[in-house]
Amino acid sequence: MEGGLTTLDWAQPWYEPWRGRGEAAWTEVSSGTAVCDALRAAGTAPVQFTPASSLPTGRAYEDHIRTTGECPTRDNLHDFFNGLCWIALPRTKARLNELQAAEIARDGIGGRRGPVRDAITVFDENGVLLQAPAALWDALLARDWRELFVTLRPLWSEARVLVVGHALLEKLAAPRKNLTGHVWAQPCPSVEPAQADAWLAAQLTPEALARKPFTPLPVLGIPGWCADNANFSFYDDSEVFRARTVAARGAAGA
Repeated sequence: MEGGLTTLDWAQPWYEPWRGRGEAAWTEVSSGTAVCDALRAAGTAPVQFTPASSLPTGRAYEDHIRTTGECPTRDNLHDFFNGLCWIALPRTKARLNELQAAEIARDGIGGRRGPVRDAITVFDENGVLLQAPAALWDALLARDWRELFVTLRPLWSEARVLVVGHALLEKLAAPRKNLTGHVWAQPCPSVEPAQADAWLAAQLTPEALARKPFTPLPVLGIPGWCADNANFSFYDDSEVFRARTVAARGAAGA
C-alpha cells in the first residue's frame, strides 16, 4: 500500500455515509488485496477498476476513462476513495468525467485548464453537499463563522453533510484543523448518496461550473466533527476561519 496507511476510523462522522461500502473493502486492501480488486467486489460502477498500469503513457487520465470505461487505480487511499465515489455517486462521477473529457477534447491537455476544468477539479477533489436550515446557509455564504458555528450551533442538529470529494475524504484520515471543503452553494434536498447523486448530476453544467458555485467550509468546525470545537475559541483562528473578501462577495453575487 502506497503511503503506508492501513487503518481508517470508520466511526468518524465524515465516513459514516461511506462505511457500508467502504469498511469491508478497506479491510481487504489492508490485508493485501489490490485496490482495484477490492473496489470491484465492493459494488457496481459505470467504470471498470483496473491497475494503474492500464493507463497508456502520455494519455490523459480523464480521456482514458471516457473512451475505454476503465478507471486506472493506484494502490493508495486517494484512489480508493475515488473508486468509492464512482460506486456511490455514479451519475455525478460520470458527468464530471464527461465534462472533463469534453474540455480536453476542445482545448487539449496542456497549458491553462480553463474555468470549467478548474471547477471540476476543485469539486471532484474537495466537494461537499449540505442539507441545512436557511439560517445556517445564510451564515455560511456570508462566512460569518461565529454566527454559523456558535450562535446557530443548535441548528446543526438539523443539518446533514456529505463529503463527496475523494481527496478530502483521503485527508480526513488524518484530520487537521485547516482542512476546507468546497460546498456546492445550493441546498441539497437529500444527502443520502443515491438521491444526492441524481440531484447533483443534474446541476453539473458547464455554465454552472464556470461560475465556481462553491463556498468554503472548514469541515472540522462542524459541531460533532472535532472535540476541540466545543471550546468556542477554536473559531478565533483567522488563518482557518477567514473573513469573506470583497472579491468573494462580488463573485457570489455574479
